[in-house]
Amino acid sequence: MVPLLFCFVDPMGLFAAPSPAFKLPPVDMTDPNRCNLTSSTIGQANAARDKFLDGRFCDLRGRDFSGYDLSGVLLEGATADEARFRSTQLSKAYAPGFKCRRCDFEDAVVDRVNFENADLSGSVFRNAVLSDSMFSDGTNVRDVDFTDVYIGEYGLRRLCRNPTLDGENPLTGAPTRASLGCRAER
Repeated sequence: MVPLLFCFVDPMGLFAAPSPAFKLPPVDMTDPNRCNLTSSTIGQANAARDKFLDGRFCDLRGRDFSGYDLSGVLLEGATADEARFRSTQLSKAYAPGFKCRRCDFEDAVVDRVNFENADLSGSVFRNAVLSDSMFSDGTNVRDVDFTDVYIGEYGLRRLCRNPTLDGENPLTGAPTRASLGCRAER
């Protein structure tokens, strides 16, 4: 008889966030190509690279990453206002303090991303997959369009309590709370 093995998966362990015992490598500010984020033709692109896809503290404003596989990208403290991430794979990205105001994430896979204290105001996540992504109370989601996103019940409940979940997206006109499917009361 084969013994049954039980496995408990901590849902918090699914997020792309280093544990207290894990430290990210230092940012190599001398690398002139560090902020040139490139795509990969295989899934989970970071596994195929010889170094991290490191966009920490980069200026990525207005760039077009549509269709890229940026899985595992480090975006801590980066600024990407008005960038396009349409149909982009951003699985397991680490993006606390990420400034991505008025960004386009339509049809993107943005699962298990740490958006702790990020500014995503005015962005469009229409038809995106946001399962297990972390939006802290400090994440600015004012005027964001969440129409037809998949986020999961736990993520939805948490995001519906975000104090900045309000307003109307300036590009699509979608009311933020209603586009996410939150009830009117908080």
